[in-house]
Amino acid sequence: MSVLLGRRARRTLSPEQAALAMGYASPPLGGAGMRAIMAGCSSCHTVLPILYSFRRCPYAIRARLALCQAGVAVELREVALSSKPAELLEASAAGTVPVLQITSGQVIAQSLDIMRWALGQRDPQGWLVHADSSDHAALIDTCDGAFKQALDGYKYAERHPQRSAHAWRDEAVRCLVAPLEGHLAEAPQLGGARPCLTDAAIFPFVRQFAAVDAAWWAASPWAATRRWHDAWAGSALMAACMHKVPRWQPGAPPSVFPPGAP
Repeated sequence: MSVLLGRRARRTLSPEQAALAMGYASPPLGGAGMRAIMAGCSSCHTVLPILYSFRRCPYAIRARLALCQAGVAVELREVALSSKPAELLEASAAGTVPVLQITSGQVIAQSLDIMRWALGQRDPQGWLVHADSSDHAALIDTCDGAFKQALDGYKYAERHPQRSAHAWRDEAVRCLVAPLEGHLAEAPQLGGARPCLTDAAIFPFVRQFAAVDAAWWAASPWAATRRWHDAWAGSALMAACMHKVPRWQPGAPPSVFPPGAP
């Protein structure tokens, strides 16, 4: 399975290698594994919750990772953020993604809350328990706060001229990448031997950071963080999460997610 780091640098990990690097005995999803999960999913036989998503958005990626891990089926509505459908705006006036519209009428419009909701239905590897600490909460807060600000400055330097792109990159490293390296030098995942919610919540943003300058990232001294990134990027879980569906249009046949769900 190919792992894309930006447009030029490419590294290959097999699903088995990536799974082992993430602490799995075998790839966590795909084929018979997903069908087995979904066979026990009671929501598959009822009206499904609706997830409004944009495939490349890191907030949406973290939500879809949790849904894949939990094996919770939803109707996936892929939207264009430049042309937001009225149904999305009716569900959440903010118009951001992801938005989960549960069949009870409840709407969850925060990615971390969607992750916790999904894992609250089914959490086969204890992602919630292993992320239940103040240290993990602080890492996620930093990711969503100072790191995201520095990432935007680095990626879109022309929009943030108060610093150079390199200065924004240095700030991103200081606030999150260097602390991650300290954690990941001691264990393969932030959850220890196996992943947890914190890994899945932070990885999509580090993925975006790594892709800004793939050559720099590949040569960077953050070896443990790069191994962690590559394991996640090459995993069957990530492949399922990034499954492409057509852009949603009213009246179109529903796209059931995760892939392989009946």
